[in-house]
This record gives sequence, structure tokens and C-alpha cells, in this order.
Amino acid sequence: MGWVIIWPAGVVAAADGNRGPASAAAPRAEAIRAAVNRALPLLVKASVGEYPRHRDCFSCHNQAVPAVALDLARRHGFAVEAETLRAIAEHTESDLNTAIADYHRGKGQPGGVIRAGYALWALEAAGWPPDETTAAVAHYLAVAPGRGDHWGGQGNRPPSEASDFTATALALRGLRAFESAEAVAHTDPARGQPALGRDPAARRARALEWLRQTRPRETEERVFRLWGLKLAEADPQDRDAAVADLLRTQRPDGGWSQLDGPGPAGTPGASAGRVPASALASDAYATGSALVALHLAGGVATDRPAYRRGLGFLIKAQRDDGSWFVKSRSRPFQTYFESGFPHGPNQFISAAASGWAVAALAMACPVP
Repeated sequence: MGWVIIWPAGVVAAADGNRGPASAAAPRAEAIRAAVNRALPLLVKASVGEYPRHRDCFSCHNQAVPAVALDLARRHGFAVEAETLRAIAEHTESDLNTAIADYHRGKGQPGGVIRAGYALWALEAAGWPPDETTAAVAHYLAVAPGRGDHWGGQGNRPPSEASDFTATALALRGLRAFESAEAVAHTDPARGQPALGRDPAARRARALEWLRQTRPRETEERVFRLWGLKLAEADPQDRDAAVADLLRTQRPDGGWSQLDGPGPAGTPGASAGRVPASALASDAYATGSALVALHLAGGVATDRPAYRRGLGFLIKAQRDDGSWFVKSRSRPFQTYFESGFPHGPNQFISAAASGWAVAALAMACPVP
């Protein structure tokens, strides 16, 4: 027998009876705050203390998601120095500037739309003002070749750099944050044409229809489909349905897994019809990103039972050093190096997972 939760703002989510009762024990406020405080030093170390010493390039895993988490933690009363976010932003801006001519030409950098979108999200989280660099990157997002109705990912590094849903939501976010200054101040020097090149409202409308019609296959896609629907200003019923779809896959332990089950060969994470067992178990990347999207994009309050059960999973999964471990299912493409985050060859995805976990936990704490 199933049950239904009626969320605020008209969100209706159905859940299966085996997900646990609505009265399931929720973590205490003290435990939530302690988990965030244990993790913050690691996020700072990985994003501004160590990673920039080894690489000049911007990192989605080590800088963008931690920047979002650090900003949310700061807004909810945790001790995060403004200089930390500024250092992330300066490193990001510097990397984007090395390819500014390519962004002007609508070419971008390796990593494509997902890299550019995450970079703009990091700048947005740090409070970076619109400038020539953000204008050039927004121009690239506006004219980047795609499928006409959405943006495509250029890599196959699941879960965070493989899905068209991720690329589309990040492009919509970057354009929303920075396209206005770009439209006024920037023209394409190669063509002398207006920078946007295409009607941004029309492209958003096409993306919205694609998001409405295309079914997600895994948690990453459900998360960023929900983000995309919000950013494309979908009708409440479409967002409510996406919320329900994401809540439907919450596991009995309160968490979310990256993948639902074995998929056909050739799909991200699949090999000869099989997927890694670790991707079928709840982890901090899937759980943290799901909770952040449910709250910020779906309007699900942080005191709702499903959200609190997700927090309970994250608290139980946190390591003694403050991190969350997630096993990578991406094939490495660069020389291994230590980025300042634990877990060796799994450190990049674990850093991103820890960022999403901190963001989800911090949002459950009152704003001072």
C-alpha cells in the first residue's frame, strides 16, 4: 500500500510503502551542523588550497560543486571566508580567459557546455559580476551547436559529464545568470554579429519542450531535468511531476543510487550489459545532488520526511575525516595527481559528492 506526501507550493509526490513511514527518525540539528563543520575544511583545501597548485585549469569536481556548497553553507551561518569563494572565482576566471578567443568564436574549451556551465555556476556562487569573460562564455552557450532543442554533453565521464540533461540545465543556468550583460556589451569579433546569434527566448522554449518530452534514465538525468524545468520556467505541474519522479527512486536507506539497474551496452556506466555494483547502491553524489535539486529547483522543504531521510543517509555515510567516498566509474584521461582530497583515484567524484552532501545538509540549517 502506497502513501502520498503533499508538499508545499502544490508539489505532490507519491512514494512506495516500502520507502519507510513518514515518521521515520530524522537527524538532529546538532548532527547536521557537525557533519557540515567536519567537511568544510576539506572542501576549502581541495578547492583553493591544493588543486590550484597542481593545475591551472578549472575543475567542475573540485571547484564548481564545492563553490556552490560553500556559498550555501555561508548563507546558512557556517564560517566560510569570502576570500575562499573569491579565490575559486579568480582561478575559474583565469582559466576561462586562456580560451576567451575560442569562446568568442563559439568554440569553447574541452569539456564543452558542461565545463562552461559549471564554470559560470562557480562564478555565480562566488558573486562574480558580469564582465567580458562571462559575456564570452555566455555567447558560447547561446550559439554552441546542439540538437536544436537542447544542449549536448561532449564527454563520457559519468555521472557528472555525460548527460544532455546536465548540459542543458547548466547552459540554461549560465545564460540566465550572465546573458543580459553579454547581449548588451559583446559582439562576435569574427563575424561582427550580435553576440547571441540566436533568439535566447526561442531556444529556451525549445529546450523546455525537450525537457518536458524526454524521459530521464538515471538519477543524474532526473536531477538536472528538474533543474532545467525550473530554469526554463516550466509550468508547476511539469516541475511537480519531475519532483515525484525523483522522489520515486529514493531507496529504503534514504539515499539515491546513480543508476537504476543494468542497462544496455554502450550506455554510460554499462559494460557488456552490466553496470558497476557501486553505482546501484546509494551514494553521496546521487543523494546530495538529488536533495539540492528537490529543494532549490523543486520547492521541497528541508523538513519534509523524504528530505530528512536523505540527510540521515548522508550523516551515516560520512567518513571520520569529514569526506564522503564515492567510487568512480569514469575512465581517467589525464595523468594522476593528488588534488588535496582523500580517496586516491576516486578523489574527483568524491570531492563533488562531498560538495553536494554539504550543500544538502547546510540548507537544512536555519538562515541566521
